[in-house]
Amino acid sequence: MDLDVLVIGGGNAALCAALMAREAGASVLVLEAAPKAWRGGNSGHTRNLRCMHDAPQDVLTEVYSEEEFWQDLLKVTGGQTNEALARLTIRESSHCRDWMRHHGVHFQPSLSGTLHLSRTNAFFMGGGKALMNAYYRSAEQLGVQIRYEAPVDRLELDQGRFVAAYVGDERITAKTCVLAAGGFESNREWLREAWGQNERGEWPSDNFAIRGTRFNRGVLLKHLIDAGADAIGDPTQAHMVAIDARAPLYDGGICTRIDCVSLGVVVNREAERFYDEGEDFWPKRYAIWGRLVAQQPGQVGYSIIDAKALGRFMPPVFPGTQADTLPELAEKLGLDVEVFMKTINDYNAACQPGTFDHAVLDDCVTAGLSPAKTHWARPIDTAPFFGYALKPGVTFTYLGLKTDETTAVRFGGAPSSNLFVAGEMMAGNVLGKGYTAGVGMSIGTAFGRLAGVQSARAATQTGATHASA
Repeated sequence: MDLDVLVIGGGNAALCAALMAREAGASVLVLEAAPKAWRGGNSGHTRNLRCMHDAPQDVLTEVYSEEEFWQDLLKVTGGQTNEALARLTIRESSHCRDWMRHHGVHFQPSLSGTLHLSRTNAFFMGGGKALMNAYYRSAEQLGVQIRYEAPVDRLELDQGRFVAAYVGDERITAKTCVLAAGGFESNREWLREAWGQNERGEWPSDNFAIRGTRFNRGVLLKHLIDAGADAIGDPTQAHMVAIDARAPLYDGGICTRIDCVSLGVVVNREAERFYDEGEDFWPKRYAIWGRLVAQQPGQVGYSIIDAKALGRFMPPVFPGTQADTLPELAEKLGLDVEVFMKTINDYNAACQPGTFDHAVLDDCVTAGLSPAKTHWARPIDTAPFFGYALKPGVTFTYLGLKTDETTAVRFGGAPSSNLFVAGEMMAGNVLGKGYTAGVGMSIGTAFGRLAGVQSARAATQTGATHASA
């Protein structure tokens, strides 16, 4: 088979690349490691895309400018981001939705519980599963070949040029290749190696759940780094959320997230608070809490709320532990009652009078308390009381391959002429740390589409004979 573009991976970035390459006239084969029923990687668990827009647009309200998007990204990453690639992502997010609609993707306005995102994020009707089904349908109609249960474990390279990929003993050649096979979050051994042992003798990653696919094992990522590809990012940095401690090991998705953190307090196993729960709007800060909990004893935390918080957050899939008194709640959660009551009483006493409004950064704060709670601080004093045990949930890891505006993989600083990368395998160029809701899909869509164009162009430059469109 005289193949133009080989796409390795089966999620959002991979399908964006495959569709763009096919639209450019290239013959395309997609190799997805998962079975068909589990295709789509982490993208099947997503809900929305963060979008820049200069005026209200269909499902998006008001304005979300390039500069505001950039400042949001700058804040959550603490400056650990490549501004050129971040701004490329932002600009691409402003004009990709018509193309997405052309491929069968439908959008809907944000619903109750997600109103903080009505201005910044376009929601997929039917969620990420519907998005991926639409892309796969469109790809098949356009003549993209798709193979499932086809994990690639190594590449054949020649001085930075892609030659072939191997699925077991099968050798698959192509003029160009796009790598979009995800991070290494479901590789438990690699997580253990990256996180190591803490001062308490614990192996923190042993207590992590993986929110998404079990198929992102980072085999190709490791292979490329070992082969001399330029890497970027810290292997312990990830999109990492505090999720329900009862969540499954894999594929728990968004319904296991605990979203009431900003409405109460969070304590560790020793019944003490350890971070400002009201630092910023939840969509900007939810993805720091997994890492915060990972640093606590036993990698566990407890989100504590009272009846005043009910109805103000997206309810998780499992009900919380409920009690009529705070000491009873502490007992049910297995926490030291005396320490727990001191923590809650100190917090309640520190709450200052203010006007509570969860839709804005309000003036409900604590005084003389460390750590402070800087917004939405209200006493926890109205029965019934609820507690949710938390554990770290990894969505995707940020260690990846270094790239630039061309999406080319780099070896010793030199870009490959026919090997490109998109999605989680390069997200660390934009996300050195932190996260803001929907930006992973923005990165995957931007760089997937670009990689598709670049790979098709590179295929023609090697004298490719195009498939008829």
